[in-house]
Amino acid sequence: MDMALPVVNATAAALARVSAAFNAPFARAVVFGVHIDGHLVVEGLLIAVIVFQLSRKSYKPPKKPLTEKEIDELCDEWEPEPLCPPIKEGAKIDTPMLESAAGPHTIVDGKEVVNFASANYLGLVGNEKIIWVNFRTLVSVHWRNMVLVLVVHVDFMEQSVYVHLDCEQKIANFLGTPDSILYSYGISTIFSVIPAFCKKGDIIVADEGVHWAVQNGLHLSRSTVVYFKHNDMASLASTLEKLTRGNKRAEKIRRYIVVESIYQNSGQIAPLDEIVKLKEKYRFRVILEESHSFGVLGNSGRGLAEHYGVPIEKIDIITAGMGNALATDGGFCTGSVRVVDHQRLSSAGYVFSASLPPYLATAAVSAVNYLEENPSVLTNLRSNIALLHKELSDTPGLEISSHVLSPIVFLKLKKQTGSPATDLDLLETIAERMLKEDSVFIVTSKKSNLDRCKLPTGIRLFVSAGHTESDISTLSSSLKRVSASVLSDYL
Repeated sequence: MDMALPVVNATAAALARVSAAFNAPFARAVVFGVHIDGHLVVEGLLIAVIVFQLSRKSYKPPKKPLTEKEIDELCDEWEPEPLCPPIKEGAKIDTPMLESAAGPHTIVDGKEVVNFASANYLGLVGNEKIIWVNFRTLVSVHWRNMVLVLVVHVDFMEQSVYVHLDCEQKIANFLGTPDSILYSYGISTIFSVIPAFCKKGDIIVADEGVHWAVQNGLHLSRSTVVYFKHNDMASLASTLEKLTRGNKRAEKIRRYIVVESIYQNSGQIAPLDEIVKLKEKYRFRVILEESHSFGVLGNSGRGLAEHYGVPIEKIDIITAGMGNALATDGGFCTGSVRVVDHQRLSSAGYVFSASLPPYLATAAVSAVNYLEENPSVLTNLRSNIALLHKELSDTPGLEISSHVLSPIVFLKLKKQTGSPATDLDLLETIAERMLKEDSVFIVTSKKSNLDRCKLPTGIRLFVSAGHTESDISTLSSSLKRVSASVLSDYL
């Protein structure tokens, strides 16, 4: 059949030319005394040829199996394509290897260092009380499930549900919200929550400085996303005005403002009081990402709402990872009962994921209890932040751009080179030399190729309540010395 089609096409073209000739004036045929136009004769022949060609069987070449020699030759000639392009020499880096718990002091590449590269804000990594509670939970849950599986033949795919419910209730009570929900992976929380509520056709207004996880959630939602200038309330107000003024359609669709409480890419704090006023004026909902403010801001560590004195019910959705202040893993979302119940049925990161390991949920409860029982830990943290700001105020070639209460002390170059890659190389050199020469571990704000954030790169210092004045002094003297050496050509 496949071979017949080209023949049919060629035949049809030839007969069409013949038909044109027969259609010339006086081109007629006589059949049994009846005069017939020439084109009718040609069309009849064309139909007959087409039927004949379509009735023929298609030609199939005979199958001949390959010999062993031919197979060997083909295998020898085959060269598999690489799964990824080769790494260029300049792109190769030696990543420091962390060999112990990420506390204020840790082991990197076999030597003890002062650690300002881990977000351990309350200094709870390695806390003996929390470790003991984790161990007790691990043992009790293990034996309980073993007995139930062997005796009752119950398959516990989600493990100890009661532990998770206790943790959810503890977080909700701590923040003063009706309900909360746990996620097993901290970074997946925000980019699962946003698509659960925002769909195609909805409008999202987001800060241009949000980190990659938030960007991913915005992308997965397929909503119309409009960015406003980083932490600029005039830009936010202007954006909301343009989207709603005279737009009757905007009144009938879901509209959200997405911001971070403390921005991972700058260390700035979002002015929540002004954001709430704008959201009420233009009738938007607010999604607040609090991974770096939960357990840090406010008189008792309840986050950005407590810091600004904003009623918690005015924030529609709050998310946070628990790996920063609470020294565990996973994340949570908190808000109204309707907000939480909706996620249990439609949030991808919750529905298609195993539960958080029980001992990590217990660790989160223990960390919140510790914060409630020891409010002085926040005083220690803020003292360390203030001291570090003071010590680094005159660092050669670098300036602090973060908020004075942010546990992320963000330093950027005073004079940009004009090339983000060159800026990053200079900052990476500073970090590498400080680790090698002074045993001080810091990191830069390196971004992946998928990150759309346009904020300048810098050095991120994560301050902990567990740091001592000696740790901060060591960091300050090392950073000043190394930056003066590396940035001497740019000062």
